[in-house]
Amino acid sequence: MKVAIVGCGAMGSVYAGLMADAGNEVLVVDGWQAHVDAINDKGLRIEGASGDRTVKLRAFSPAQAPARAVDLIIVAAKAVQVADAARTAAALMGADTLVLTIQNGLGSADIVAEAVGKDRLAVGIAAAFGASMRGPGHAHHNNMNAVKVGAYAGLPAARVEEVAALWRAAGFNAEATDNVAAMQWEKLICNVAFSAPCALTGLTVGEAMDDPDIGPLGMAASLEAWHVARARNIAIHVSDPEAFVRAFGERVRHARPSVLLDHDARRRSEIDVINGAVPREAAKCAMAAPVNASLTALVRQKERDF
Repeated sequence: MKVAIVGCGAMGSVYAGLMADAGNEVLVVDGWQAHVDAINDKGLRIEGASGDRTVKLRAFSPAQAPARAVDLIIVAAKAVQVADAARTAAALMGADTLVLTIQNGLGSADIVAEAVGKDRLAVGIAAAFGASMRGPGHAHHNNMNAVKVGAYAGLPAARVEEVAALWRAAGFNAEATDNVAAMQWEKLICNVAFSAPCALTGLTVGEAMDDPDIGPLGMAASLEAWHVARARNIAIHVSDPEAFVRAFGERVRHARPSVLLDHDARRRSEIDVINGAVPREAAKCAMAAPVNASLTALVRQKERDF
């Protein structure tokens, strides 16, 4: 298939590398010019849980993105860049193009749907990859646990399965789901335990989980999200949120969450759609989420200096 990855950071690079290695015709669009240049000059190197490979593919800056139709567009930009990425994706669409958007947290898919159409759109989550950039043209990932894909609105189940099958053929543990909201909330319950706490302290996931002060704080954030999900009647399959979060954390003990990586680079993070999503959703059912609200406020304050 012809696949375009819009937003080729650490996770997008893993997607692009494995899909190109599986024989798909892949192009990537990213705003980091040094990364684009390195891919075009030397190829894209992916190392870690999937092995060590360098693949040849074409890379473009957003201004240079070709106006040509592809079969599948994967919007892998972070939430703060997703509006621009969605506009870039729209220029790559043909009559039968499918779009899959994968971001942390809640709310980004609504922005993509406005740009590409809700009936073309699938929503995905990627769990416990622990991906990071080692430099331009070079990404690393600690794990590759699972990718789940579901329809945003009217996309037929057969087409969702078509997307999931493409991921499986590229070596990912991928499956189609009919409950997008549940899969997003189940990931959010894990992410809120580590995103803000690690960004504020500089700890890895394992260090935060083991810390006598930060560990309980992260668990309180997760428990709060779990209660909000249940109050919102989200059909999550999590009966023991603490065990659920600990199992997630053990798979990526050495990872530095994306919010922390953003702070390392002194750039704005996705905190508003991760920990910040919990108080917004809580307000819809007359609840409060003071733990996540406080963590979000602290991260926002830190980012004002960037």
